[in-house]
Amino acid sequence: MEKSIIKRNKIRKSRAMRVRKALKRNLTKPRLSVLKTNKHIFAQIIDDSTGTSLFGVGTRSKALKDTEFNKKSKKAAAHIGALIAASAKERKIQSIIFDRGRYKYHGIIAELAEAARSGGLKF
Repeated sequence: MEKSIIKRNKIRKSRAMRVRKALKRNLTKPRLSVLKTNKHIFAQIIDDSTGTSLFGVGTRSKALKDTEFNKKSKKAAAHIGALIAASAKERKIQSIIFDRGRYKYHGIIAELAEAARSGGLKF
């Protein structure tokens, strides 16, 4: 059983790195990275030239604590995408690279990306 868990984690890491290796070559634009767990979803903008996170939003944020967006759902993903786009506009970021990580561009991830696009981010 432990070998299967180790193998699954190794496959997940390699899938994520396969997606990210093309994205990290472009150091001129910040990267929008998405993390999805069983209960929550998080998104953050990362500057790869300095290796720092500029800002992030998630369903566990203080602003979303007592709202309907505090659990993982498509509505929450759309709201987080809109919040990321608004925060990026405040910091004068208009163009980013979307990093879906090891997840398919489908469902919650697609909702977050579409909401960020409709909020004014270009990727």
